Amino acid sequence: MINYKELIKNFTEEDFALKRVNMHIHTNFSDGEGDFASLVEQAEIKGYKYIAITDHNTMNGYRECQSANKPILIPGVEFDVWCGTVFLHLLAYGVDKDCPELQKFFARNKRETEVDIIRLFNNRNLKDLIAAIHKAGGIAVWAHPACCWCISIERFAKKLMKLGLDGIESYYPYPRFRRFLKFHRAGTAKKAAEKLNLIKTGGTDCHKTVLH
Repeated sequence: MINYKELIKNFTEEDFALKRVNMHIHTNFSDGEGDFASLVEQAEIKGYKYIAITDHNTMNGYRECQSANKPILIPGVEFDVWCGTVFLHLLAYGVDKDCPELQKFFARNKRETEVDIIRLFNNRNLKDLIAAIHKAGGIAVWAHPACCWCISIERFAKKLMKLGLDGIESYYPYPRFRRFLKFHRAGTAKKAAEKLNLIKTGGTDCHKTVLH
């Protein structure tokens, strides 16, 4: 059995910069445009070592697609969740999609995976969600923190760590609308992760039919 936590801990900034690893990709199982199998095939052709499909609030792609069993894939999902008055996205990596404790956090229908306003109004309990991710054998990573409205990334990360946070998405290009909605410098997340000894991950947040 693969120890995903140790695998991910050993990824380097160079792995993300040189497109050897991409851990933030969406498909048409949530709000992306690309086909699951096609994006996996593109990653293989482009020479990626590992990718993670991280659809919003669902792992149905991993249930329904034969390509989900390919060794290039790290199981992943991106949850919408609140921490007090702060809305954030929480990436889960290396999770067992069939873990009973994780089931209640998945979307009940397609709209809960793709419609922003519906995804915003969710009642996931952050502490219970992180506990379920760990129960499912995975790690919990704070996604694109620079666009999360909090006064200090470091202080907020410390708060999340008390709930079990494992990592911070540190190598992230802030594409699409997030390039205009950042509340912090992108590099601040990396500095916080290093200072707090959190796992650093990265990805392109691809929502298109062509992997980039």
